[in-house]
Amino acid sequence: MPEVIFNGPAGRLEGRYQAAKEKNAPIAIILHPHPRFGGTMNNQIVYNLFYMFQQRGFTTLRFNFRGIGRSQGEFDHGMGELSDAAAALDWVQTLHPDSKNCWVAGYSFGSWIGMQLLMRRPEIEGFMSIAPQPNSYDFSFLAPCPSSGLIIHGDKDRVAPPKDVQVLVDKLKTQKGILITQKTLSGANHFFSEHSEELLAECADYLDRRLAGELSDSRPKRLK
Repeated sequence: MPEVIFNGPAGRLEGRYQAAKEKNAPIAIILHPHPRFGGTMNNQIVYNLFYMFQQRGFTTLRFNFRGIGRSQGEFDHGMGELSDAAAALDWVQTLHPDSKNCWVAGYSFGSWIGMQLLMRRPEIEGFMSIAPQPNSYDFSFLAPCPSSGLIIHGDKDRVAPPKDVQVLVDKLKTQKGILITQKTLSGANHFFSEHSEELLAECADYLDRRLAGELSDSRPKRLK
């Protein structure tokens, strides 16, 4: 798993990158939790998601947002971090021009950034939004949400109360042309304490089913 440094909009960004064997393999970008609350690319959930995608033949990248680890710059309340994520995807795509499709997975703050990236990049065909915080961040930009995906959270989450997540899910489920899959883990808090294995298993099952052609709208995606 090579350590990489690539150029971002506020300076160098530090990441961990694993290329797939197939030149046209899909790309997966994993986005970490809030930089001001200890979030880094080495978060255990982010780390496990990285390997989950890598084991399924994806070219995979996780990286530190600006101001974290060896990444340069300062926290920018989401605007700059979205630019970091776009630069990260650009960097991987430059190395893998034959890769046409991409997935984005984000945890907590990272899920908010990931969903915004989804709106800007039509090549993103699937997403995983883990413990999103619609009570703290505005998700109204998902109008409409362009891709099918998974929203997974715990029913004991006090950081992102389930009732607020449910409002977001219900709104997205009214949209045509996509399929939103929701998983609520019983007893899990925002950090998935003692539920991390269950979380990973649900994410892996969802990805496997999507790769098998399930859990998405049958109509062709825009770029295909």
